[in-house]
Formats: sequence, C-alpha cells, structure tokens
Amino acid sequence: MFFNAATRGCGIAAIALTALIAGCGEAPPQAPHVPPTPPKARDTPPPAYPELLACQGIGGRVVLMLQVGPDGVPGDTRVKQRSAHAEFDAAALAAVRNWRFAPATAAGKPVATKIQVPVTFTPPTIKPDACFALEEKQRRAAGG
Repeated sequence: MFFNAATRGCGIAAIALTALIAGCGEAPPQAPHVPPTPPKARDTPPPAYPELLACQGIGGRVVLMLQVGPDGVPGDTRVKQRSAHAEFDAAALAAVRNWRFAPATAAGKPVATKIQVPVTFTPPTIKPDACFALEEKQRRAAGG
C-alpha cells in the first residue's frame, strides 16, 4: 500500500487528536471532604457529691482539662480551675476515670484531643439521710 504525504498527515493528526481527547476524560474522583468532629459524651455519670458539703448545702464548680483518646477513654486529666473546696476537685477527677466518649475525628478517623469540661456541684434540695447521722455525731462530740 502506498501512502501519500496528505494521508500520512491526516493519520498523525488523528492519532494526536485521539490522545488529546483521551487526556480530557474526567479527573479521578477525589475522596469526599469529611469535616473534623469533636468528641461527644457517651457515658459521663455525675461525680459522687461529697457528703459533708451536701449536708451543709454547699455547691461548687470545677473545670477539668482532659485528653480523650482515639478509643474514647479519658487519659491525662488535670484541674484547670479549682473550686473553693478540694473535695469537689477530687470528686470530679475520680468521676472522669469512668467516663466514656465517642472520640473526636479527623478525616473520618478517630483521633486524640483535649477538651475542657466544667463540672458543677449543685447542693441537693432534699437533705441526704446520711446528714442526720452526721449531725447527731457532731452534736454528741460537742457534748450536746
């Protein structure tokens, strides 16, 4: 078979055009953007109220700084803002050991993160039964 220059030029142009069109296909799909999410409380029972402070009707507030691991378990925890009563600080720290969270995420994967958590102690409106025994003990100790 014989090809002339015009036919050869058209063949080269057709190959170039095919390559160009193939390169214009859709870009590969990108992974969808997944926004980061903060940790969410799953199981955070309130701390035990210090008995003496409950009996005296005293409340308080503690602010904790804690690290929530990628497994949702609190790790490093410290008191960022103390209450006026060390008993509240200790009760808040003890309670955190049993708390569980849905972990924070980044790019859809669980990650460790630090969060600040206020813990408020509101005195009970009804005096706990233990208060009566405590008051009796104090009265007897005072000689009354």
